Amino acid sequence: GYAIFLPDIRFEIGHPGKSTTQTMINATQRLIDLGIADPAKIGLQGHSWAGYQSAFMITQTDMFKAVVSGAPVSNMTSAYSGIRLKSGLARQFQYETGQSRIGKNLFEAPELYIENSPVFFADKVNTPILIMFGDKDDAVPWHEGVQYYLALRRAGKDATFLQYEGEPHHLKKFPNQVDFSVRMMQYFDHYLKGKPAAKWMTEGEPFVEE
Repeated sequence: GYAIFLPDIRFEIGHPGKSTTQTMINATQRLIDLGIADPAKIGLQGHSWAGYQSAFMITQTDMFKAVVSGAPVSNMTSAYSGIRLKSGLARQFQYETGQSRIGKNLFEAPELYIENSPVFFADKVNTPILIMFGDKDDAVPWHEGVQYYLALRRAGKDATFLQYEGEPHHLKKFPNQVDFSVRMMQYFDHYLKGKPAAKWMTEGEPFVEE
C-alpha cells in the first residue's frame, strides 16, 4: 500500500536545508498532482545525510505526516568540530567543502550553520518523528540525535528515540536490522494508515531494566 519515491535534490551551496525542502515540496506536489500520493498520508524517511534532510524539512513544512530519521546531524555548530570515530577525521571539511555544503567555515558564517540546523527550529515542528541512532556511531556523533530529541520534547513535540546499543552508523546486527524495519513499518502504519499504535510507541521501552 506504499509507493516509494527516491528524489534527486538540487542544492544551493550555503543553504542545503532550504534547497532540500523546496525540491521535496515541488517533487511531492507533483506526485500528488499525478494521483500517486495522498496528501494526507505522505511519510518521509532518510538516513545519515538524508536523515539530516528529513529532520530539517519538518522544521520548514507540514507536508509530511510522519518522519523516520536515521543518524541525523541536528546541530551543525556542534557537529562541525566533532570527529568521525571510524576514520579519525575531523568533521569540519565536510561542511566547508563536502557533503554538508555550507561552503564556509564556522567563523566566517555562523549564521549559515544555525540556519541549517534543525535543533534551533524544533519549536516549529508539527510532524511526528522517529529518530534512530546506534550509540557507537562512527560517522555522526550520536548525541546529535539526543540533542534533537530533547529539544523536540522540550518544545512539546511528538518525538520518539530509538537507541541501538553497540551499533555503528548503519545497523550491523541482523536482529537489530529486523527490529528497526518492523518498528519503522509500525510507525508509518500508525501515522499514515491509522492502525493502532504499537505498545513501544505509547509506553516506551527502557534502555536498561532497573
